[in-house]
Amino acid sequence: MKSGALRDMTKDELFVKLNELHEAQFNLKFQHATGQLENTAQLPNIKKDIARIMTILSELDRKAGA
Repeated sequence: MKSGALRDMTKDELFVKLNELHEAQFNLKFQHATGQLENTAQLPNIKKDIARIMTILSELDRKAGA
């Protein structure tokens, strides 16, 4: 997911998306552990999306505190 699209979301929408990505990451890790995951490139992509959202959330917190 592009960071521009994430920056257009509200804080609540970002938290919902973050929860969805955490669930997807768990499912992908489970599939990988059981040998059912076909596209292993999804794991780092989800990890990067989570990091992007966490970065944007921390930026929003810093702006709100300033």
